[in-house]
Amino acid sequence: MASNNSNEKNILVLNCGSSSLKFAVINSESTDLLLSGIAERLNQSDASITTKINGTKNTEALGEMNSHLHAIKQVGHQLKLNGLIDTIYAVGHRVVHGGESFTQSVLIDQDVINAIQETSGLAPLHNPANLTGIKAATELFPNLPQIAVFDTAFHQTMPEHAYLYAIDKTLYQQHGIRRYGFHGTSHYFVSREAANVLNKPIEQTSVITVHLGNGCSICAVENGQSVDTSLGLTPVEGLVMGTRSGDVDPGLIIYLQSQHQYSTEDIDELLNKKSGLLGLSQISNDCRTLEEALDSDNEATQKQAQLALDVFCYRVSKYVASYTCALSHLDAIVFTGGIGENSDYIRKTVVERLNLMGLFVDEQKNIQARFGQGGEIQSENSNVKILVVPTNEELVIAQDAARLASAQVTN
Repeated sequence: MASNNSNEKNILVLNCGSSSLKFAVINSESTDLLLSGIAERLNQSDASITTKINGTKNTEALGEMNSHLHAIKQVGHQLKLNGLIDTIYAVGHRVVHGGESFTQSVLIDQDVINAIQETSGLAPLHNPANLTGIKAATELFPNLPQIAVFDTAFHQTMPEHAYLYAIDKTLYQQHGIRRYGFHGTSHYFVSREAANVLNKPIEQTSVITVHLGNGCSICAVENGQSVDTSLGLTPVEGLVMGTRSGDVDPGLIIYLQSQHQYSTEDIDELLNKKSGLLGLSQISNDCRTLEEALDSDNEATQKQAQLALDVFCYRVSKYVASYTCALSHLDAIVFTGGIGENSDYIRKTVVERLNLMGLFVDEQKNIQARFGQGGEIQSENSNVKILVVPTNEELVIAQDAARLASAQVTN
C-alpha cells in the first residue's frame, strides 16, 4: 500500500465508460478535490486526456497509446508529476450494475469480478467498461485495495411491489428481470445533504430526489432508504433523458420489428441514442442549447425546442407527483445533476405543474441557485421545501473506498 497514514486518505476515483475515463483524487476526510480529469474518445486516433489541478486544465493527445490501460497509466503519470502517487490509499471504481448480488460497496476480488461479469448482460454498455477499468487499475496499482461502488446498491431497499414488473414472475426468478434503478450514489448523497438542510435526522426524513442530467432519474427516499426509483432493469426506463426515451409502450418494439423491420440493434440505437431531448427536438440533447433555442428567430426551431422541453418537464412533474404515494410524508423536493442544479427554467416549469400540491418557487431564489450555489428555492406560501443540492458522486465513492480499505488494514 502506498500510504498508511491515517490522516492521508487520498482516494483515486475511476469512472470508466466504453470510450471514456473520468478520474479524480479526493481526500475522503477533508473532502478536498486534489485532481480531476477525463480521458475521451479512447481506442480512437483522436483520444485525449484532460487533467485539472489548482484550477488549471491541461489537455494532451494520447496518440496510438489510446487504450483504457494507457489512459490509467497517464493518470498515474499525472499523480507522479503532482506529488500524489505515494498518497493514494485506495482506488474506488464506479460500477453501474450490481444486480441483486450487491447491496453495498465491496472490496474487489475474483468473486466480485465474476459477479460483475455475470450482470453485464443487464448493462452491456457499462459493466464491461467498468471491468476494463478495474483490470487496468489493478495492473497499475497492484498493492492498493480496489473497491467497487454500485449505482444500483442504494435501491436494493425497494419493496417487491416497487421493483417487480407485472410480467410472468418466473422471468424474475430465473433471470433476475426486475427494476434495479441507477444513480444510487447521487440519490444517496443528496438525500443526506437535504436532511442536513432540513435539520432532521435522515432516519426521519422523506424526500423526492430529482437527478436531471443527460441521464435522469427520480427517487423516493423514506427514512434514508430508497423505496422507489424511475430507472428500471436498464438505464432507459422512466424520465425523458438527453438521448434516451424513458417510458414507452413496450408494444412499440413489437410494432417496429414486425411492421418496419427494425432489428434489435436498430431499436437499441433508437431508444438509447436517438430519442429523448435529441429525438423530440431534432436539435440537440443538451438542455442549454434547447433553452437558448427558445429565443431563436427561427419559429420552427423555437417550436421544436419548446416541445422537447415541455415533454421533458411534464414527465418529471408527473413522476414527482406519483412518488408521493411511496412516502409517509413529504419534507422536500430536491433537484440535482447538471440540469437540476443549473437550469432555473426547468425547475420553475416542473414546479408550476405541481402547484396543485402546494409547491411554489420563489423566482429570485430559483435564479440565484444556479451554477453550484444550491439552496432553498421555495416561496413563502409553498407547503413543501424545494431544494437545489449539488451532487457529489465521486465523494461517496471516495468515502466508501476509504472505509472499506481501512477495515481491511484493521483486519
